[in-house]
Amino acid sequence: METMTLAYARTLDEQDGLAAYKEEFYLLPHAIYMDGNSLGLLSKRAERTLHALLDSWKTLGIDGWTEGGHPWFYLSEQVGAKMAPLVGGKPEETVATGSTTTNLHQLVSTFYKPAGKKTKILADELNFPSDIYALQSQLRLKGYDPDVHLIRVKSPDGRMLREEDIIAAMTEEVALVVLPAVLYRSGQILDMEKLMKAAHERSIPIGFDLCHSVGSVEHALHEWGTDFAFWCTYKHLNGGPGSVGGLFIHEKHFGTLPGLAGWFGSKKESQFDMEHTMDPAEHAGAFQIGTPHVLSLAPLLGSLTLFEEVGMPAIRQKSLQLTSYMLELIRHELAPYEFTIGNPTDNSRGGHVLLEHAEAARICKALKKDGVIPDFRAPNGIRLAPVALYNSFEDVWHTVQKLKVIMEEKQYEQFENKRGVVA
Repeated sequence: METMTLAYARTLDEQDGLAAYKEEFYLLPHAIYMDGNSLGLLSKRAERTLHALLDSWKTLGIDGWTEGGHPWFYLSEQVGAKMAPLVGGKPEETVATGSTTTNLHQLVSTFYKPAGKKTKILADELNFPSDIYALQSQLRLKGYDPDVHLIRVKSPDGRMLREEDIIAAMTEEVALVVLPAVLYRSGQILDMEKLMKAAHERSIPIGFDLCHSVGSVEHALHEWGTDFAFWCTYKHLNGGPGSVGGLFIHEKHFGTLPGLAGWFGSKKESQFDMEHTMDPAEHAGAFQIGTPHVLSLAPLLGSLTLFEEVGMPAIRQKSLQLTSYMLELIRHELAPYEFTIGNPTDNSRGGHVLLEHAEAARICKALKKDGVIPDFRAPNGIRLAPVALYNSFEDVWHTVQKLKVIMEEKQYEQFENKRGVVA
């Protein structure tokens, strides 16, 4: 079949309007990087803006807060405005601050208001553990037993969730709904608009974790009326390890006091009045807790210019093309080797492919030895993320071919079927 050949993959690359953006990134030497849904690669633009912010510290000292090309005092709002188009929010609805989990704590502290029989938080059993830990913690702080008051909607197959099951669980006892936009393991995209409408029909506030969707999947949070959202920036947004998170607050909630108040949530013009009564900002900036992490925000200034140039529709289109091609190759080349495709095969998948195999940990180690960087997820998951901005169709072809040889020659047998400290 022509589509199975390297020549065909190279033809797809020749037709790719985003192919040139691969040159914007520092690609790993002698390796194919398929782990951008865990940590995105460094772009040359992100490197430049990091150096620029370092230089402002070196040359301006404390005056860097209000002077220079990117005054630090306004940096969280500036970066937040750059992220707004990626989530379908207004600039004033979006701010770069904190981390995924601290932002979740902030938002739950703000929107979880148990009263009467409405005391429960609705989540799901497939969510990333950190979100569940935070929700359990918030329940305990309110004096509730998480085993009773945290509802985790069951998955019918351990991979996917059904929106109908989630909606059925939105009972009169539910005070808050927190769900992932894209499931971190299977890559399933939940129908956020449908879930949001169902929650609001029942007068339940709802928010979404966008960690595995931002920069990979299109959103319309403002248009949908979503109450809040939160995300990290070191995966598809390529902000660097531990880069500052983001949060969205719909403008209908402007004026709501943040559950966790901090000095940098103040109005800029009154922050240095040093009053003990907080005068919160009249936008998403009110939900900041601490001082901006300037050097962790800096790479995002450069990285986000790539998204401004390309636009999410083009990124999403190429992402779907890359994963579709990968799935086609997998079905054809790996059929004899007992792999299961664990992600949706229609367009309701995010930016990665999930392969399940009993020897997954060993296979991932064999892939790394052969120059492909995958991501292992216990107990049996291999995540492969061809990223639109820096992966090619040829990368996809070589990845599947290397995987085929590993299976044919049983190269994985030289490794222990056990994950590393960081999977």
